[in-house]
Amino acid sequence: MAAAMPWNARVLTLYPAMFPGPLGQSLAGRALVEGRWSLTAVDIRDFARDKHRTVDDTPCGGGPGMVMRPDVLATAIDETLAGAGSAAAEQPLIYFSPRGRRLDQALVHEVKAAGGATLICGRFEGVDERLLQARPVVEVSLGDFVLSGGEIAAYALIDAVVRLLPGVMGAEESGTEESFADGLLEYPQYTRPQMWEGRAVPEVLLSGHHERIAAWRREMAEKITAERRPDLWERYRRRKPAAKD
Repeated sequence: MAAAMPWNARVLTLYPAMFPGPLGQSLAGRALVEGRWSLTAVDIRDFARDKHRTVDDTPCGGGPGMVMRPDVLATAIDETLAGAGSAAAEQPLIYFSPRGRRLDQALVHEVKAAGGATLICGRFEGVDERLLQARPVVEVSLGDFVLSGGEIAAYALIDAVVRLLPGVMGAEESGTEESFADGLLEYPQYTRPQMWEGRAVPEVLLSGHHERIAAWRREMAEKITAERRPDLWERYRRRKPAAKD
């Protein structure tokens, strides 16, 4: 049987030296060395049309900052996809933007299942709107804040995907018993020593009774989610009766 193709991230950026960066360390770094995923960092400036390698221009209508040119960026996208094989054209083309769909675990699973993704890291005031209309771009937001560029968002998405790939996590259940796996925040975790600064590990966790432990963890996950993320709790609460049928 032929080996499965590794999940591939193609990152279009003005700063290719930022990659792999932190993705070259820890779980993601080891998985990269093992060939469980691959990374291609593409320098957008390589597709500029002048000797100064210009990728941006002033915004039409005036205003501060600069805007990334659609012609340069479109060429970077098209040539990158053309060189990546036919499967790449069917995989997500993601541009990181505060206007986009919020990055959550459901989206991470979608990107993982696609087998790879092409990630556009914007800079300056963003990219020309016509580029977003002319290519099948999905805008994705890391949260309600502004970064200097999309590279840090790309780190976050890639890391979230890579840890779900087969063989990356140390234990198979690690990817399922954690925050957002079933719509809840994760339950509290404890380890040795049993007593620390007058605080004890909950007795149920030392009981060896797996059903009681599972019930306690579910109860704590529900309690924490309700207190800290009412938006998640409301969605979970609406789904919960159907899940019991």
